[in-house]
Amino acid sequence: MTHYMNLRPQPFGMIASGAKTIELRLNDDKRQKIKIGDTIVFTETSDRNKQITSEVVALHKFCGFAQLYEALPLDKCGYLPEELPTASYKDMEEYYSADKQVRYGVLGIEIRVVSVK
Repeated sequence: MTHYMNLRPQPFGMIASGAKTIELRLNDDKRQKIKIGDTIVFTETSDRNKQITSEVVALHKFCGFAQLYEALPLDKCGYLPEELPTASYKDMEEYYSADKQVRYGVLGIEIRVVSVK
């Protein structure tokens, strides 16, 4: 199955370069359909012609981002080395409210890049 997601320029570039291999999302109804071996096509929000095709290699499910941040390597989740000392699960509340995290749980989608265009 193929899934489609949008990414801002910085995380898009990090995935394209191989620096970011885990995409963090709310485990909502759309993401609950993702299975290992599925394809995800990421489109950059500022240039819809830029796309990354990736394969899902692992799924990491948690009750909330606090647990995820304790368990997964944050450098693979999109943090730059200089950001690691101050990285906080609260950073994700910019995108997903605490209420939604409790309702759905969260997901670390581990991917392998297949192609970049």
